[in-house]
Amino acid sequence: MTQTADERAGAILHGIGASARRPDATLKVTGEFAYASDLWLEGMVWGATLRSPHPSAWIRSIDVGPALRMPGVRAVLTHEDVPGEKYFGLEHKDQPVLAVDEVRYQGEPVALVAADHPETARRAAAAIEVVYEIRRAVTDPRESRRFVRHQPVRRGDTFEAEVVVRGEYEVGMQDQAFLGPEAGLAVPAEDGGVDLFIATQWLHVDRDQLAPCLGLPPEKVRLTLSGVGGAFGAREDLSMQIHACMLALRLNRPVKISYGREESFFGHVHRHPARMRYEHGATRDGRLVYVKADILLDGGAYCSSSPAVVGNAASLGVGPYEVPNVHVDATGVYTNNPPCGAMRGFGAVQACYAYESQMDLLAQACGLSPVEIRTRNAVSQGSRLATGQVIDAPAPLADMLKRLESMPLPPERTDADLRSLPGGVSQTTHGESVRRGVGYGVGIKNICFSEGFDDYSTARVRAELVGGEPHVTVHTAAAEVGQGLVTVQAQIARTELGVANVTVATADTSVGSAGSSSASRQSYVTGGAVRAACQAVRERFQGLPAKEALERFGPVEETREYRHRPTYPLDPVTGQGDSHTQLALCVHRAVVDVDVELGLAKVVELAAVQDVGRIMNPQALEGQIHGGTAQGLGLALMEEIQVRDGRVLNPSFTDYLIPTILDMPPMKLEILENADPAAPYGLRGAGEPPTLSSTPAVAAAVRAATGLRLTRVPIRPEDIALSE
Repeated sequence: MTQTADERAGAILHGIGASARRPDATLKVTGEFAYASDLWLEGMVWGATLRSPHPSAWIRSIDVGPALRMPGVRAVLTHEDVPGEKYFGLEHKDQPVLAVDEVRYQGEPVALVAADHPETARRAAAAIEVVYEIRRAVTDPRESRRFVRHQPVRRGDTFEAEVVVRGEYEVGMQDQAFLGPEAGLAVPAEDGGVDLFIATQWLHVDRDQLAPCLGLPPEKVRLTLSGVGGAFGAREDLSMQIHACMLALRLNRPVKISYGREESFFGHVHRHPARMRYEHGATRDGRLVYVKADILLDGGAYCSSSPAVVGNAASLGVGPYEVPNVHVDATGVYTNNPPCGAMRGFGAVQACYAYESQMDLLAQACGLSPVEIRTRNAVSQGSRLATGQVIDAPAPLADMLKRLESMPLPPERTDADLRSLPGGVSQTTHGESVRRGVGYGVGIKNICFSEGFDDYSTARVRAELVGGEPHVTVHTAAAEVGQGLVTVQAQIARTELGVANVTVATADTSVGSAGSSSASRQSYVTGGAVRAACQAVRERFQGLPAKEALERFGPVEETREYRHRPTYPLDPVTGQGDSHTQLALCVHRAVVDVDVELGLAKVVELAAVQDVGRIMNPQALEGQIHGGTAQGLGLALMEEIQVRDGRVLNPSFTDYLIPTILDMPPMKLEILENADPAAPYGLRGAGEPPTLSSTPAVAAAVRAATGLRLTRVPIRPEDIALSE
């Protein structure tokens, strides 16, 4: 297609491969960006939720009278007021809109209140009188007899080796810890339907769960994406969506619900805690012969996305290594703990911590370095996963490890600046008990949805003249949750159409589904849909420059769906099958200083090498890798929802610790581009892989500093404080 000089300049300046500025960047930095919690409409009332204080109990009675008698209270609803189906769910409809006759976890919604003021709504909710008959809670996943899914993986028949190492590992419950709490505004419509403005990850699946519970056809439930303050998987499931719509339809007036921080901890799913037993067998020179693994995932009270999490843990449970013989069992169970579901890494994180800990054990047993043991067993293009799936795109793991190892280490500690020491800002040490360790971690993560899911996205692209100049509007239902997708969509349009002036419309359900903003999939599938729609528009230009074509033909609009290549379910007995669309690799090295007297650890430096196929936006990509790495660091050293007997003990950012700028160290990063021939532009999803490999790298560095086995993350101070 012929382009003008200005069009070429615009595409080059802001197209694919450039660090184009995010359209929301300035507003977010200045505090002017409108998040869902900022929503406001004249005449709206506020909703609040009464939640169960018990992890397991029968409900014997509910008295809403005390709440209804409070001035300013407009409505109080229980399960009897649900206008349609009483149960919903992401994969299975097992979760009640409001508890019917029992509660299965602490924090389960029991009743709703709408009032003129948010504080009135909260006080009214607290005034509802519920009589519970408390029953024994099942909180140890090893005691559960209710299975979400069991997925074996079987390959080969040789399970004897010259060198054998065994270990038992545990991963605690991590929270997504997004800063923007759950919030939304429901507005009743003249047609009897409802418009919901919501912070979510998956507009159409939200709608498809909402409509049956509201007793409405899908076309009368319209969702528009509002400002999302982070997600990381926790917004895949419904939180307050049905509740706000129920109240709005009952009162025929707008209803806003916005969780506080404590309620947010109870209002969304978390990362599955895991207990894992591993056995690795190898030759004396460190070549893997077999891996046995038993992975137990605590799904909590309801199903959520646990079946898919189990599938990922099973299929990726031995890591990116050549293993001819595999015996893996991954199981997800129900308990009366908080529900668990999607979180960045999605089942692969838990397994990665275990198999990487095992690789370090194996290196010691074989007298090899951590890098050498991994290099000798590294997969490459043409290798087979444990499921039998062939890696048919570049997978240069051995080269990535060599690049990582060759990066210069940080300078030796001098102790001159106490701020550089663990706990140094508190003057706890002058370095006398501080030891340094170096550790490595490798992770492999599937990209896009797997196991036969109909994974696609839809894009509508319109080109027209505005003020005499070409302008392009891109409209998808893909949720911008902070990852920079809006920017990438505009970059694709500029690249394909050579038009500098591009607007990305607000995501809503008036355009076809784009699927979830999860599984590192949106650049792949929505990027593919935007590219296809742009190419269809370009064909309508008939080879003319955009301006000339639009002057001659008028506005041009095209809508296209994009699907990646098909995937297939894992065999329920053998676990064999081509279940994944794409695979991504990241490797990390961590340097950690540990005060072995006080049990304090400070990550001095993190280094990473990641293959992304094709860089779409360099600055945004670096941000994704840094962010994923920070979450992995948090899981290694500090982040855990403390649950005792089914009760959450730390639902606040005072007691649930996440890394701050003081905890996140300088980071060296090398990004490789080995294009995936099956993907749009050859790109490879990049958001999740660094979350996998950073956790075991940090844990390994702490082990190296202390000489301790450390089989659980997060590592606690009492785990690493050495006794006299």
